[in-house]
Amino acid sequence: MPDTDSNTQPAFTVTAQRILISDLTLSCRIGVTEAERADRQRLRFNLQIEVRPDPPREDKITEVVDYGRLVTRIRGVCAETEVRLLESLSERIAQACFLDERVIGAEVRIEKLDRYPDVGGIGSQFVYRRDDASYKNLDRGHHRTGTQN
Repeated sequence: MPDTDSNTQPAFTVTAQRILISDLTLSCRIGVTEAERADRQRLRFNLQIEVRPDPPREDKITEVVDYGRLVTRIRGVCAETEVRLLESLSERIAQACFLDERVIGAEVRIEKLDRYPDVGGIGSQFVYRRDDASYKNLDRGHHRTGTQN
């Protein structure tokens, strides 16, 4: 028979948390040749950022990775960067994400939108993982127990 006590909340464990940034469109000086870098190119960014699964206790923005701050950092990288390769730009974007110690992984997809007139986007996708000792010692999940109202 199912539990019908409406005052008891089920226990659960948060095992993963990801921040999604979808279809962020920015312009950047990027390209192998000087001619290609002469004008800013439109790029589309899609990121999946894995953070330590640490649910907020007090419902405050300071308890979580602020996705608005991540977007601001990505915009800054694009505004200040001139690179030849998407690989180089992707690495700089990942570094900007890893400035927050709670970020443990980042998947970065970048597409050039206007490179070829018959292609909607052409690009690359990269997966990064924090590999320092501080991550290895972190608890991978935080357990929440049921509460009574």
